Amino acid sequence: MGIAVYFAFFVGSVSSYGYAIPTKEVQWLGSVFAGIIFCVLVYRLTAVLSSLLFLGYGKLSSAQKIEWNNRGFSTFHALFASFTSFYLLMISDIFNKDSQEGLVVNRSSTFSNSVLGISIGYFLTDLAMILWHFPALGGLEYVLHHGLSMFSIIQALLSGQGQIYILMVLFSESTTPFVNLRWHLDISGHKNSKLYILNGIALFFGWLIARIFLFIYFFIHMWIHFDEVKEIFPLGFYSLLAVPPVLAIMNLFWFWKIAKGMVKTLSKAKHN
Repeated sequence: MGIAVYFAFFVGSVSSYGYAIPTKEVQWLGSVFAGIIFCVLVYRLTAVLSSLLFLGYGKLSSAQKIEWNNRGFSTFHALFASFTSFYLLMISDIFNKDSQEGLVVNRSSTFSNSVLGISIGYFLTDLAMILWHFPALGGLEYVLHHGLSMFSIIQALLSGQGQIYILMVLFSESTTPFVNLRWHLDISGHKNSKLYILNGIALFFGWLIARIFLFIYFFIHMWIHFDEVKEIFPLGFYSLLAVPPVLAIMNLFWFWKIAKGMVKTLSKAKHN
């Protein structure tokens, strides 16, 4: 009961900015459910295709098969989120400073709302699996990452504010396919293959660009446009100040582990 009251208060406080109307709410819910359905379908499809195309899949344990399939829809969402975010940020005119009047932090579209809703559906599904199988699919750092991500995306979706920054962070999901491929190669016995080494190098540079350099640009953009950022509703404003630094610290920690792993793999390959 307390959670329901808090959620109603949260939605009401964000919607009070005149953005939430019934038709938009239906669209939001529909996109969230679409994200959940896509995750379930891709999870099932990954299991079917893997059993047909990969001989080693049948030899995996039950827990390994669950994680294998889970990483299937994780990769699907990463590709979807990174491509759509790149389109919205770089190709479309939504966030082009000369294309529209009004503050860049207040810009959104039906398409951007749908992208955020589908991502919420993904994070909900993945978090549910992480908690159900805890800690097999990830520890507390994954719970924190998914919780903060959903908290920020929901605010941007309900208010229509700050979506440019949420999409920047969503683009960083472009590194996820490399992470998942690394796990797939490891679990299937191809840790010493050239593909594993090349994927590790791609992961290092991809992470450096999408999760280190991009976050540096993120903070610079916020600093330059801070007068606009201050116009975001209070909870969203303080969340924008607090959540990205936490994610940036987590990215730096994981980057350190990736760098150590790459050096170790390259040293072993050179020795062999």
